[in-house]
Amino acid sequence: MDIGEWLGRVKCHPMTRSELIARIAARSAAFTVRDVEAAVKAIFEGMTETLANGDRIEIRGFGSFRLSYRPPRIGRNPMTGKSVSVPAKAVPHFKAGRELVARVNSGKA
Repeated sequence: MDIGEWLGRVKCHPMTRSELIARIAARSAAFTVRDVEAAVKAIFEGMTETLANGDRIEIRGFGSFRLSYRPPRIGRNPMTGKSVSVPAKAVPHFKAGRELVARVNSGKA
């Protein structure tokens, strides 16, 4: 597959939280939109809290979330060119699992 074919397959519209909730609610008649909204909110809050505590999240077949630590460094202000001190920070990092990668590359959603 060349890059043109690949770009043709890539959808440029990101799914929002409300679209995710609507899609899940549409698939299951047993849950209302409010039920799904509460569940999604609880999952995201739990994941955020876990990462904020410095722990790792692993969802088999989907992927894992962890924190990457960036050491302090000297950066540049692009407007003035002056050196500025950039403090150390932790940033979330996602690594897709094998099953997710295989499914995305096969084009089967």
